[in-house]
Amino acid sequence: MNRRKKLSTAGGFALVLSLAIAGNASAMHIMEGYLPGGFCVAWGVLCLPFLGAGLRAMRNALKENRRVLPLLAMAGAFIFVISSLKIPSVTGSCSHMTGTGLGALLFGPGAVSVLGVIVLLFQALLLAHGGLTTLGANTFSMAVAGPFAAYGIYRLCQKGGVNRRLSVFLAAAFGDLFTYCVTALQLALAHHTDVSFGGAFLKFLAVFAPTQIPLAVIEGILTVLILAALETYAKPELRAAGFIKED
Repeated sequence: MNRRKKLSTAGGFALVLSLAIAGNASAMHIMEGYLPGGFCVAWGVLCLPFLGAGLRAMRNALKENRRVLPLLAMAGAFIFVISSLKIPSVTGSCSHMTGTGLGALLFGPGAVSVLGVIVLLFQALLLAHGGLTTLGANTFSMAVAGPFAAYGIYRLCQKGGVNRRLSVFLAAAFGDLFTYCVTALQLALAHHTDVSFGGAFLKFLAVFAPTQIPLAVIEGILTVLILAALETYAKPELRAAGFIKED
């Protein structure tokens, strides 16, 4: 990308970021104190192997080609911005997109786990979005489960000969939805004393579904548009990341 295009891209992200920070602090991430201590520790420990593998994957990617660094930074910024925009739900909660599908397709799900935990930490500290005690649970749902689902769906679609843009859409949309399925599972495991686990799981899914399904569709479309723009203006960087194969 030339200097003008880079400045335009950076300005666009800055504008969206400012809008995200200006919003209210109510959030869909599991809030501070909402999970028992044992669950907080367990989810945090469960994330550790993924974070270790992600750090190695990120280091190897940068070691092989430093040209991917701007794309990696963009993927992290996209996760931060898009997951900070909260949409009120008709059920009284809030929903938001995750943005992790883009990074998973470009760098694999491991690297996104590292980007995701950094984003979630900053959101908890700066935006009161989520919490520190629930950081492990939020990391597992948004930065581990969702990206792995998106990456797996994309690979399956590619092996099945599905059009690449349709593959990107399905991966980003279902990765978003899977994040909230895991969040509902986490909440149901911790809060089902007055109802069966299955009933609690369905109840939490019903809370998220009215807004999360359309948001997942929007995220899928947005991810397709961003990758299409990158294919036009940053094809060498996409080749360096391995998303586009050499001609």
